[in-house]
Amino acid sequence: MITVGALCCIASTSHANPLKSPNYEFQETALGGIGLTSTQSDNYNAAESAGIIGFGNSADATMQINAGHTTTSDPALSFAVDTPNVGFGSFSPNSTAVATSTFQVSDYTSYGYIVQMVGNPPSNGNHTIAALTSTSPSNTGIEQFGINLVANTSPVSLGANPNHGQFGFGSATDNYGAPNYYRFVNGETIASAPKSSGMTIYTISYIVNVSSLTPAGQYVGNQTLVCTGTY
Repeated sequence: MITVGALCCIASTSHANPLKSPNYEFQETALGGIGLTSTQSDNYNAAESAGIIGFGNSADATMQINAGHTTTSDPALSFAVDTPNVGFGSFSPNSTAVATSTFQVSDYTSYGYIVQMVGNPPSNGNHTIAALTSTSPSNTGIEQFGINLVANTSPVSLGANPNHGQFGFGSATDNYGAPNYYRFVNGETIASAPKSSGMTIYTISYIVNVSSLTPAGQYVGNQTLVCTGTY
C-alpha cells in the first residue's frame, strides 16, 4: 500500500455570502458585465448592463486572455489529492501489480507551477523494492517500482492522460509522460504548467514487479506531492 500526501506552497480559500440585505437581494451569481435580469425590490433596482462583454479563455503559446467579469489579481494555487491511499493486492513474480491515483491543480495569475513527488518505493522492514531510476518499460520477474502520468496499454490498460477540461495547461514532464514507460526518482518534477492554468486533473499510474527472491510480507510506501507556483 502507498499513502500519498499533499503539500501546496500557496493556497487560497474563498467563501461566497448571499448578496442580500433587508432592502434588496441579487438572484444572479455575478455583478457587472452582462446577465443581470430584473434584480429589484421596493427599495432597490439593478438594470441589465453590458460593461464587460465576452466569456471564456483565449490562448496561444506565449499569452492568454480570460474574458469575463473583473476578478482579483492576487495569485492563487489550488491543489488536491483525490486518492490518498493506493493498494496493489498481492505481489507475484509472474505478473505486474498496478494501481492508480488522481490529483488536481489549478493556478491563477502566476507563471505556472511544478509538482514534485517526494518519498520512497514500497518497503518491508529492511527490504525496499528497487525504483526505476531510468525511464523503462515494465518487466516481470525483476524488482521494479515506477510511475507515469499518461494513458498506458502495457503491462495492462492503465491510467489516463492529463484532463484539461477546465482550461488547464498542465502536462506530465518528459520523464513521466511516455506511454508504457515508468520511472521513480525521489524529488523529481512529475508535472508542470508553463503559465496560469485552469484545473488539470492528473492520473498517476503505479507499477510494481518483484522477483522470486523478493522477501514475503507487507510492503508500505509513503509519498508526498509538492506543488509550487512559479513566478
